[in-house]
Amino acid sequence: MAYDSTKDQVLETWENEETGLTISIHRYGDGDPKLQIGPRIYVKKDGSKSTTKTGRLSIDDILWFDEIIEEVKEKMSGHFLEGT
Repeated sequence: MAYDSTKDQVLETWENEETGLTISIHRYGDGDPKLQIGPRIYVKKDGSKSTTKTGRLSIDDILWFDEIIEEVKEKMSGHFLEGT
């Protein structure tokens, strides 16, 4: 089965304003929701935004993730229940 971009859904997104790290919940078709860590968003010298691979996480990334993990789990569980 080939990938179909119309079936790919972004359900929730969080962005760390300080580090640019993005965390999101995705679902493909009727599949289970899954957590994606990354990409990292940054501002170029010309003022435009761009993305890069997440790479290694800093302590600031981990502390931020720890702050939002309960909300992420609640949202992910809610989307999982919606799909069943």
